[in-house]
Amino acid sequence: MIDWILAEWMQILGFATGAACVFLAARRNVWTYPIGIANNLVFLAVFVPAGLYAAAGLQVIYLVLGVHGWFRWTRRVENDREYVARTPRRAVPWLILVAVAGTLALTWLLGTYTDSQVALADAATTSFSLVAQYMLNRKWIENWWVWIGVDVAFVALSIATGLWIIAALYVLFIALCLGGLRSWRSVQRESTDADDLSDARV
Repeated sequence: MIDWILAEWMQILGFATGAACVFLAARRNVWTYPIGIANNLVFLAVFVPAGLYAAAGLQVIYLVLGVHGWFRWTRRVENDREYVARTPRRAVPWLILVAVAGTLALTWLLGTYTDSQVALADAATTSFSLVAQYMLNRKWIENWWVWIGVDVAFVALSIATGLWIIAALYVLFIALCLGGLRSWRSVQRESTDADDLSDARV
């Protein structure tokens, strides 16, 4: 057991920080960002040797998005823990465009310049993860649906590349995302009910 822990300690650390990050995000707690940044550094060290180059590069971009989210959740409207918003309709086409274009571009880069055997899956999970993270930073409730789709794909991808602990982590992520979706919906309903009550009193 000790030998296994010593051999897999990076994946175990990634498991713990990743689970904590999603748990805190589901509860709209700003500590999700510093813990998430620590998780990015751990996953960077795990994914490169496994040949998941896009997923590894994703961790670097996550660092930037983590700073962006940390700023918004402490300095902007998202600072209100009870604030939850729907994704604006005008943003949806752009989010889809970014995800699809990113997938195509990364698939070409990975297929051309690396030895990746899972270029399309790696690229797609990377691109859609970035979109989901941006939506989370803005506290758009639909981010959870995107995360769930990404996590399902990442379970299969992790199993295919032999990262069993990471695969188990993403199964946990799916459960946490479902909990986050339920929690955020509850906050949204309470906010809507409060607004309706306020309007009725006017």
